[in-house]
Amino acid sequence: MMAERLSSSVASSSCCCLLPTSKRAAMPSSATLPPLPHRFSSSSSRPSHRLASYLLTSSSSSLRLLRRPGIHPRRTMLVLCASSDPAQLRSAREDIKELLKTTFCHPILVRLGWHDAGTYDKNVVEWPKCGGANGSLRFEIELNHAANAGLVNALKLIQPIKDKYSSVTYADLFQLASATAIEEAGGPQIPMRYGRVDVSGPEQCPDEGRLPDAGPSSPADHLRDVFYRMGLDDKEIVALSGAHTLGRARPERSGWGKPETRYTKDGPGAPGGQSWTVQWLKFDNSYFKDIMERKDEELLVLPTDAVLLEDPSFKIYATKYTMDQDAFFKDYAEAHGKLSNLGAKFDPPEGISIEYDSKTVAAEPFVAAKYSYGERKKELSDAMKQKIRAEYEALGGSPDTPLKSNYFLNIMILIAGLAFLTSLVMN
Repeated sequence: MMAERLSSSVASSSCCCLLPTSKRAAMPSSATLPPLPHRFSSSSSRPSHRLASYLLTSSSSSLRLLRRPGIHPRRTMLVLCASSDPAQLRSAREDIKELLKTTFCHPILVRLGWHDAGTYDKNVVEWPKCGGANGSLRFEIELNHAANAGLVNALKLIQPIKDKYSSVTYADLFQLASATAIEEAGGPQIPMRYGRVDVSGPEQCPDEGRLPDAGPSSPADHLRDVFYRMGLDDKEIVALSGAHTLGRARPERSGWGKPETRYTKDGPGAPGGQSWTVQWLKFDNSYFKDIMERKDEELLVLPTDAVLLEDPSFKIYATKYTMDQDAFFKDYAEAHGKLSNLGAKFDPPEGISIEYDSKTVAAEPFVAAKYSYGERKKELSDAMKQKIRAEYEALGGSPDTPLKSNYFLNIMILIAGLAFLTSLVMN
């Protein structure tokens, strides 16, 4: 039910890491932490103690609050739980996939992971002052940073998953959601490790101003200032920019984009906004092709997008990715994996792997692009494919033995007829 209420607003949010910090509308002060349970409402007895207990358990997964009957709230025991449980991480990943199927929130989940990690400063040694992937984005003070406008919706979407899997840290959940969204949209598998430790309170949030702006006066210099501070290079800047293939921008939220285009007027989710690509729920290299051609006024090109083909160093990689999607996928996966680890404190230090068992036969993956703009492909059902195969083998054909030449025309006519009948039935 919650997913249905939020899908219209969340699916339309941009995945863009490079949102402007000066043009967005102010976030309502009520958009903060998840609602308090009824038992912690203002009418409850000893509200200050109850509220404190709730915040300790809900706002930091690195702190577990254990209460024994009859113990005074002031004497509640706090137990430090530093890392995530692998089994719960795997289950949480499956729940995220289901969430993506019903809300199409791939762009905003990508942005959530990026913005939690993107505050990292390689020049600061001390954790968590260095910023980075530490779960600090769950606190109101950081959610209210201008560059994070709208991310409270992403937090609300995944909070039920966090509540369900209490042994998964926020820092891990944000990065898990971001990587899963890329993969489910048709992108590459991201090399991920988990076990990130959460910061414990809002006083450990980074200062505002560490995330990129979309419309700086000197786009190339600005991108390098921000990403070099994180320890990323020009190739990684361009590769990560390719994630703009997902999502759309809305002028009433970010100050950028058209209110509506022919690619966004029908959703999914709330109609409207302007996307960077035609199929804005499909992860591919079309972003680079579109900013190179710049023939479609319905598609968004920000100053920080255009500079990728204007700056000599950036242009080398952008041109390469335009012509070679495999190269883009490879470089993007490496850059995303690196970004997700910035500033993270791992327990155990080597991290936790939750990669799929190679012996397990995975089900057909959900492909978000099927729900994006454009005609959806009609495919034969498994039963129909088996029927065609049986007819093929009945005429003497097999995977290893092709049909004789005098049967070829007949079998092609048969397949075409069955495909036509299937299309009529499906329609």
